[in-house]
Amino acid sequence: MVRPLHPPLDRIAAGLPAEIRESGASLLGQRLLTKDLAFPADERAAFRLRGLLPARVLTIEEQVELELEHIRRKRDPLEQYIGLAALQDRNATLFYRLLAEHLEEFLPIIYTPTVGRACQEFSHILRRTRGIWITPDDIDHVAEALRNSPFDDIRLIVVTDNERILGLGDQGAGGMPIPIGKLALYTAAGGIHPALTLPVSLDVGTDNERLLADPLYVGYRAPRLRGAAYDALVEAFVTAVERELPGCVIQWEDFKQQNALRIQERYRDRVPSFNDDMQGTGAVVLGGLLAAMRHRRSALADQRILVVGAGAAGIGIARLIDRALSAAALDRHRPDGAGIALVDSRGLVHAARTDLDAAKREFAIPVEGLSPRPADGRWDLLATVRALRPTILIAVTGVPGTLDEPVVRALATEVADPIVLLLGNPTSAAEAVPGDVLRWTHGRALVATGSPFPPVELDGQRHVVGQANNVFVFPGVGIGAVAAEVITITDRMFLAAAEALAGHVTAEQVAEGAIYPPVSELRVVARSVAMAVAREAVAAGLSRLPADAEIEAHVDAAIWWPAYAPYRAGGRRRARAG
Repeated sequence: MVRPLHPPLDRIAAGLPAEIRESGASLLGQRLLTKDLAFPADERAAFRLRGLLPARVLTIEEQVELELEHIRRKRDPLEQYIGLAALQDRNATLFYRLLAEHLEEFLPIIYTPTVGRACQEFSHILRRTRGIWITPDDIDHVAEALRNSPFDDIRLIVVTDNERILGLGDQGAGGMPIPIGKLALYTAAGGIHPALTLPVSLDVGTDNERLLADPLYVGYRAPRLRGAAYDALVEAFVTAVERELPGCVIQWEDFKQQNALRIQERYRDRVPSFNDDMQGTGAVVLGGLLAAMRHRRSALADQRILVVGAGAAGIGIARLIDRALSAAALDRHRPDGAGIALVDSRGLVHAARTDLDAAKREFAIPVEGLSPRPADGRWDLLATVRALRPTILIAVTGVPGTLDEPVVRALATEVADPIVLLLGNPTSAAEAVPGDVLRWTHGRALVATGSPFPPVELDGQRHVVGQANNVFVFPGVGIGAVAAEVITITDRMFLAAAEALAGHVTAEQVAEGAIYPPVSELRVVARSVAMAVAREAVAAGLSRLPADAEIEAHVDAAIWWPAYAPYRAGGRRRARAG
């Protein structure tokens, strides 16, 4: 079975009576141990809590209702974010229970879009620090920093260098809410115990002049580290993780394109790691497309796919779709025009261009046979759509207005029922408004977005806008990797994750316009993804588990439901509880 947590968290997580050394105010202050008003009378007596709490004993269900009242009273989403962060600092079990039971309501608060505001205003809303901060001055002390973690047994790290935060760019130290938010979702949506997780900021400076000019900015006040010095700090971080936390899974988050590509290629076979912006986004997109194909009785191999945006996410999407086609023994570019093409800021990525880096050259297509050809020779987005007639248009630029009316109407002229994905985050960075896309396509498009949008009423028909959120994939991938004790994380594991996600989309949901399940089903989806990833790892010989391991039991053993356990005064060595 999965290696257990350190005591007393092992028994608490299992709901078994646990021996606790803390008592009195010290126990109330331990966020992973406290029960606040839920301490029963016998525990109040045993742990010197008499007089420290009001008389009433609440159940955790009543505590959830009380916290809902607190949060819902706040009208500003950022204030709700701050309130939830305060609850996480005070009583982690209650925080995760609240989140797990109300994911649909609070996902937009702890993650996109509200987390974007939290990143931008981080220095001014910070109440209590969380995670590990590593600066260029710490290059010889990274192992020491990791040892200072509040928990003893870290098995999953989400790390960012803060340079490409959502669609907001360089946020310096303000990028830390992203790893914190991702790990909150790992626990609430996936069930990994928070004592096994660690958010990390590689705070290598910032080129954001607004931050550098702010006298209260809390980050490393210097221009952003580049070149060999930057690579040396990343290497020091990975080396320290290998030494201090062997087998720990690393999720790279919100790195700029070239760094993201280089880091992932350099370390993917050295430590179990993945880049969520590339591989996670690719799997979410692929999962939605597979669901649409299945219920439309179409084949992915017959689609003309245009990815608008050739950054890390665009390359990741194109690569995973390419892997899916390769797994089916199909060519990326077919004589009938089906296949994958990319558009970057300079237009269509084609073979005659001399300004392409290696990643873009993977997807450069010939233009000799394309028609109609633009009169001025410029293969901009509109000209590309007219010539390629994509059946699937995936926008991942984070630039509002990328898909304007002429582009979408040109798409609808050539294709009866296109699929349009608007993946820009946060909501303000969406490449188009879903309602506009549906109007411009006369309601024929299937539309999904990276941030939440309400359903659209058009000509008496209700169109659900599915959310292509990476949270449908990364918690399951991480939990599956931890449960299976993987050696490396492969593209085939993400293909398995995409298939598992697609299996949770019904024909009725697609008929309404949604190619993703509702957010309320996240825990069920995460478990399926974890199972698929773990099975693939064992089958490929990339797991430390034996070939005949009971995968379902291993995964379920790694999934925690936030609940209180009985306490008794005592004895055994306790884990640090944050």
